[in-house]
Amino acid sequence: MTYCVAIKLKAGLVFLSDSRTNAGLDHFSTFRKMIVYERPGDRFMTLLSAGNLSISQSVREILQTEQIKDVETGEPITIWNARSMFDAARVLGSAVRHVYERDAEALRHAGVEFNVSLIFGGQIQGEGMRLFQVYSAGNFIEATPETPYFQIGESKYGKPVLDRVIQPDTPLDEAAKCALVSMDSTLKSNLSVGLPLDLVVYDADAFQTDKVICIDHENPYFRMLHSSWGQKLRQVFDSIEDPLWTGGTATTEVPLMVDSQRHKPLGKIATPDEKLI
Repeated sequence: MTYCVAIKLKAGLVFLSDSRTNAGLDHFSTFRKMIVYERPGDRFMTLLSAGNLSISQSVREILQTEQIKDVETGEPITIWNARSMFDAARVLGSAVRHVYERDAEALRHAGVEFNVSLIFGGQIQGEGMRLFQVYSAGNFIEATPETPYFQIGESKYGKPVLDRVIQPDTPLDEAAKCALVSMDSTLKSNLSVGLPLDLVVYDADAFQTDKVICIDHENPYFRMLHSSWGQKLRQVFDSIEDPLWTGGTATTEVPLMVDSQRHKPLGKIATPDEKLI
């Protein structure tokens, strides 16, 4: 399993992925799930992958040379000459289908499901930034202001903080911090996700970035974030009053139950001298 998240904001894009791959409880390995395609001044694209490792590695390799035809001119389109991120996402979808046609039947005979999930985003000269989630069939959806981020892999543990923090106007550095907190929550709860992490932050209209970092156990910022997030959560939890069944004051204590709001349980186990409710 893995965990990847990408966020699209007015200010730019944030991409974060772990690098743990496992084939059973006692076989963990490290493989990068992120690759950056960059031509400074012209285009910047980042691909994140989750699912079957052999499939995702094949898709990444084929994507370098995969071609589709322009619907108007019939000219070949690759990720390096596509005029829009939509066309580049179409090329990626074609690469996924290429691998499916080549490998899916053999995988099925071996009892392996064709399973790959991808996030693909960036910016090409002449249009704004775009972010897509691509599925195993090669189809895809695009991020919107209402849904400004995508997750793939083990996503449930890191979702709550993203939902509470991320908005289109969120600053890039704050979004990067939020993505790292999301990852830290996932690392805490799932052993199949692990360090090192790959983080890329892209400023809108830059068409290149130098904000690329690999984060391991020794990274001082991530160590601070991991420690601080746990401590702050505990402090907030401790600051909330314990539930009171009855009573309380009008100013601070809110009872969980008062006489006028008492509800009977749906049922209980009867003792020999009682009747079931």
